[in-house]
Amino acid sequence: MPQLPSPATEPVRTGLSLVHEHDRSLRVSFDGQEIFRYVYGPWDAQFESPRPYFHPLKTLGGKEVSTYRPHDHLWHKGMAWSLPNVGTENFWGGPTYNRGRGYEQLENNGSTQHVDFASLEVTGERITVVENLEWITQAGDLWVREQRRFAVEVLPGELADRAWALTYSTSFTNVSGEDIVMGSPTTKGRENAGYGGLFWRGPRSFTGGSVYIPGRKGGDELNGIRAPWMAFSGQHDGDGGASTVVFVDSPNNSYAGAENTEWFVRTGIFAVVSPSPYYSTELTFEPGQSLSYEYAVVIADLDRGVDGSAQLADASLQLLGSSTAAVR
Repeated sequence: MPQLPSPATEPVRTGLSLVHEHDRSLRVSFDGQEIFRYVYGPWDAQFESPRPYFHPLKTLGGKEVSTYRPHDHLWHKGMAWSLPNVGTENFWGGPTYNRGRGYEQLENNGSTQHVDFASLEVTGERITVVENLEWITQAGDLWVREQRRFAVEVLPGELADRAWALTYSTSFTNVSGEDIVMGSPTTKGRENAGYGGLFWRGPRSFTGGSVYIPGRKGGDELNGIRAPWMAFSGQHDGDGGASTVVFVDSPNNSYAGAENTEWFVRTGIFAVVSPSPYYSTELTFEPGQSLSYEYAVVIADLDRGVDGSAQLADASLQLLGSSTAAVR
């Protein structure tokens, strides 16, 4: 009896690839290994300020470097553009901090809602996404229109061994008809709590990890420092291996006359990093005004240390300058 041929094995895609789960998410892989999911249609409760987020984020070696809804802050979702003090509104999630009153759970948890993708460009070497969004208050009012752009590519050469970069830019316009004061819990009176903007929450095993800035290794004492980049390296449960996440501030950004952003970072109680545009200085966002910011994030296997993190930051800065001009 003749033998039937065995089913052909589907070949693994090489390079970058994208799977679009319509109305829910984008999944990006490299050589068949998923490296992140971008959820643009979240299912969160209103008090968590629903907004798009990146989770899970993984290294090229498959190590997960983000966490989702940790029990201490259910509104922390991998990495997301999150702002806690937008005038009277909260586009961060959870309670709002106000001077003299502390944290209060108010009826002010807004949402950042996906409108459409202006473009999705996919090649084996690069994926570029341009997305339109609206910021809606809990009362249902449209306050801000946003366009964000992010691009993904694997860093070339031995220098960036097993590392990929996400370049991220956003431009948002006040359409509320009123001034909106942009700030943080620190501008409202809480010291050393200037979080907001592009915010990353690392896995539990990263607690107590190492923080790197140019020429220096540290920890929680680096909270509030100004620097062109900041890296966080932590260990993984299981095999004890390490990974590094490098955040790079674009020289095109402006922070009330300062050259670099103030960084919000925690390592002693959990792992978080945020290049915060309104850490200690409020900004009056006028009707019709647009604000733009851009950053790069590099995700790498191994603990790269100060020098290795600096090399990754330099490589991603070149990508920012060449490929993520501010969106319009």
